[in-house]
Amino acid sequence: MATTLLTLSSPRVLMLTLTIVLVVTVAPKAEAARAFFVFGDSLVDSGNNNYLATIARADSPPNGIDYPTHRPTGRFSNGFNLPDIISEQMGAERTLPYLSPELTGQKLLVGANFASAGIGILNDTGIQFVFILRMFTQFELFQQYQQRLSTQVGQAQAKRLVNDALVLITLGGNDFVNNYFLTPFSARSRQFSIPDYCRYLISEYQKILRTLYELGARRVIVTGTGPLGCVPAELAMRSRNGECVPELQQAAGIFNPELAQMIQQLNRELGSNVFISANAFDMNMDIITNPQAHGFVTSKVACCGLGPYNGLGTCNPLSNLCPNRNAYVFWDPFHPTERTIRLIAQQIMTGSTEYMNPMNLSTIMAMDSKN
Repeated sequence: MATTLLTLSSPRVLMLTLTIVLVVTVAPKAEAARAFFVFGDSLVDSGNNNYLATIARADSPPNGIDYPTHRPTGRFSNGFNLPDIISEQMGAERTLPYLSPELTGQKLLVGANFASAGIGILNDTGIQFVFILRMFTQFELFQQYQQRLSTQVGQAQAKRLVNDALVLITLGGNDFVNNYFLTPFSARSRQFSIPDYCRYLISEYQKILRTLYELGARRVIVTGTGPLGCVPAELAMRSRNGECVPELQQAAGIFNPELAQMIQQLNRELGSNVFISANAFDMNMDIITNPQAHGFVTSKVACCGLGPYNGLGTCNPLSNLCPNRNAYVFWDPFHPTERTIRLIAQQIMTGSTEYMNPMNLSTIMAMDSKN
């Protein structure tokens, strides 16, 4: 029986070798996860405020107690926050805070997190926190990021990376709790009724989303506010019987549907589903109203804090600390635990149009992978 030997100089072997080299060289780029950019407040800040002269920071224990390092990271969480889990769902590296000195070289291709605890839609929101990255500053840094990226990969590829990226923006809660309702007779509450204030916020938010579009964002998840009147901080300060505070619930109940409506209108104008509305109010309310059904013990008491409902102060070494974070909906007076965030992230990923309109993240990923 004759045997054919292929020598190294054989054309078939050379062609096979070239093919293997091409596959090895090209495949990683084809498989690269899309970039991810994050804008907003403390719900999505992954540590930018650690680099700022502000009291709005989560850089002391027991924050980060369940993070892989078991140390504070600047996230207002016992572990991971929403951007971390969305990165996980996309099969991507976690985005670094833009102010982190580690955000250089290849890390720039992953994206960046520009969020800053304490900020709002309005520039006067969170003035008590002094040096924080308000939205106009976050956008200035995004432009700076794009210049740095262009220097590294060229202008055309930088533009493509930004256009193809997923963007998350979370704003609005602070405009109520750290502005309108901050004091009994705040400047904004004297200026506006709650419905008028909500309309004003929506008009200002629309400008922010238009700017984001002008800066190249083409697929943006916009979260509404959660049930502001149900967080332990508001229960501690305003609730008489542990029930959610009506005025804050009313505000969220006006703001969120108007935000969803504005997003639909903006998409119609742009002729594309650029902006995706995430109904964070109902996602959270489902858990808060029936915590036991989701495996929690309480949705009223924070795991880390002081005073009634552990709702006073910030989470710090002097705070009460619960032994089992998975039993609590809230980590601190304002922010959910990692376990709660994972449930929210699952709704973002696979939720119906009641939660994610016009589509959820898994649909976005499937659609965009075909383009």
